Amino acid sequence: MGLIAEDRKGAILIWTLDREARLNALPDPEDGDAFAQACARANADMTVKCVVLTGAGRAFSAGGDLTAMRDRRDLFAGSGAEIRTRYRRVVHRIVRSLYDLEIPLVSAVNGPAMGLGCGIAATADIRIASDRASFGVPFLKLGIIPGDGGAWRLPRDVGYARAAEMLFTGRSIDAETAADWGLVNRVVPHERLMDEALDTASQIAVQPAQALRMAKTLMRQGRDQTFEQILELSAALQALAHQTEDHQEGVAAVLEKRPPQFEGR
Repeated sequence: MGLIAEDRKGAILIWTLDREARLNALPDPEDGDAFAQACARANADMTVKCVVLTGAGRAFSAGGDLTAMRDRRDLFAGSGAEIRTRYRRVVHRIVRSLYDLEIPLVSAVNGPAMGLGCGIAATADIRIASDRASFGVPFLKLGIIPGDGGAWRLPRDVGYARAAEMLFTGRSIDAETAADWGLVNRVVPHERLMDEALDTASQIAVQPAQALRMAKTLMRQGRDQTFEQILELSAALQALAHQTEDHQEGVAAVLEKRPPQFEGR
């Protein structure tokens, strides 16, 4: 069985990390391909408007496989140069693929999200946590550093000082603290987690497909570009949006006081 179990509800894809017996530990050597292929399929399908990512069982993902680290196998085998290459081809491929997903990604964090698991959850545009969730980046406890881009991402999510506290102490934080720090949008009772995630995804899925993808591009680019650069990109994308049939439909629906019927054109 592959890492990602996929289900679909209308315009929403549901991806479940399906390695329950190992607390959804990752990555195995083939996991980079699994994420890259899943993201490529979603990007190519204009009828998909949102992805919900969750974990099977009691964990979202426990992160790296400690037995593989101990035994120096799989990702962790061989020389330093070989390990570096595998990080780039597997770990980096996972986070790049998720970050480059053109449609909104909602993480439904059902339990512990540790190490790379925390990084994957935080790659989502919207993060909803069960009250049983927890988050941690315990790399230093293992004598290693964040190899998944977390040193770039985590300070942007929670601020430098809080990111430093999580990394340098190795302490985990509970779901309520994660919400207070801005790592997740909100916390819900465990039994309502998927209902809440799918409700959020459904509100996204009614939006026009092309404008939705453009809006995500603007949001992602806005994290690193200057205001002037974003204004230029906004003008270019807006010009394209004005040419779509969905724009005409949206205007007509508002004027006619009816729900819009977007067709993705």
